[in-house]
Amino acid sequence: MTISLMPLPYAKDALAPHISSDTLEVHHGAHHKAYVDKTNAAIEGTDKAGKSLEEIVKSASGGLFNNSAQVYNHGFYWHSMAPEKSEPSESLATAIKNDFGSMDALLEALTDEAVNHFASGWAWLVVDGDKLKVMSTHDAGTAITENVNPLLTIDVWEHAYYLDQKNKRPAYVKAVLENLLNWKFASDNFDRGTPWVYPA
Repeated sequence: MTISLMPLPYAKDALAPHISSDTLEVHHGAHHKAYVDKTNAAIEGTDKAGKSLEEIVKSASGGLFNNSAQVYNHGFYWHSMAPEKSEPSESLATAIKNDFGSMDALLEALTDEAVNHFASGWAWLVVDGDKLKVMSTHDAGTAITENVNPLLTIDVWEHAYYLDQKNKRPAYVKAVLENLLNWKFASDNFDRGTPWVYPA
């Protein structure tokens, strides 16, 4: 079984003007595809060739971990955004109020984590035990190796925003948080209680 480049869940221009079609063309069609291709090359002829992406990520190290984890993270990131506005489910909204005090406080915590993360990585909203938590992972690090259930992620590698915002990461983070967060996806992850699975 090879790992596929999952299609975007929306048209390449669907997130504009917040994220341009040029960015998605390069980010999905070049960066994400390269991680998929390198993962498949690395597992060919090995005992990992028949494994799911999640199994590969959790058992890999070195270059294979970096590439396979980036395949997963990017798939999760595409779903963490949507062109249409949505709201958290009642259960997730209650958890946000209980654990952060308000949606505004949660967004402030996500902004702080994403903007101030040094160098490349990912900012995540996760369930850790029975509490919501904001966390980040460095480089290719992924929440699915951290014994948490990820709900949303924001890619803070420069290739996620450089074509649109140059080096202005805060402007990119603001655009995503105010306009693109897919609360339906987050709610589905929260209500299911187990991590999202990359499509085979």
